[in-house]
Amino acid sequence: MQWDLILWLIALFSNIGLLVILIYQIICLSDLEADYLNPYESSTNINSMVLPEFGLQAAFCALFLFTGHWFMFLITLPVTIFHARLFTRQEHLVDVTEIFRALSSEKKHRFIKLGLYLLYFFLVVLRFPAGSISSLPIFSSKHGDLDIRTPILEF
Repeated sequence: MQWDLILWLIALFSNIGLLVILIYQIICLSDLEADYLNPYESSTNINSMVLPEFGLQAAFCALFLFTGHWFMFLITLPVTIFHARLFTRQEHLVDVTEIFRALSSEKKHRFIKLGLYLLYFFLVVLRFPAGSISSLPIFSSKHGDLDIRTPILEF
C-alpha cells in the first residue's frame, strides 16, 4: 500500500512522456503535410522518437504487470503487442522515400494511439488520488479491524 503513491506517480509521468512523444510525431507529420519540413527532416525527427516511445510503452505496461494491477496491464497490453509486432517486422521506422505515400496511414495510426494514450492518462489520473490517499498513515489500521478506506476506483 505504501508504494501505490510512487507507482501512480511513475505511471503519470511516463504517460505524460508518451503523450509528448506522440504529439511531437503528429506535429512532424502535419508539418510535412503542410510543406514546412522536407521529408528527410521529418522522417529523421520521427524515427528518433520511435524507439524511446516503444521502450517507454513497454516499461509502462511492465510496471502494471509487476505490481499486480491487472486491469491496467490488460488495457496497455494491446499497444505493447502492436509495437512489438512493428519492431519484429522492421516496420517501425518511417522511410524517407515512402513518407508521402504512407502519410495518411501514419497519421491515422498515431491518432489512434493518441486516443489510447489519452484513455490511459484518464485512468491514471482517476486512480492517482485513491493511491495517494490510501498510502497516508491515517487510513491504515494496526489491528486490521478498522479500515475506513473505500473501495471506490478499485480496479
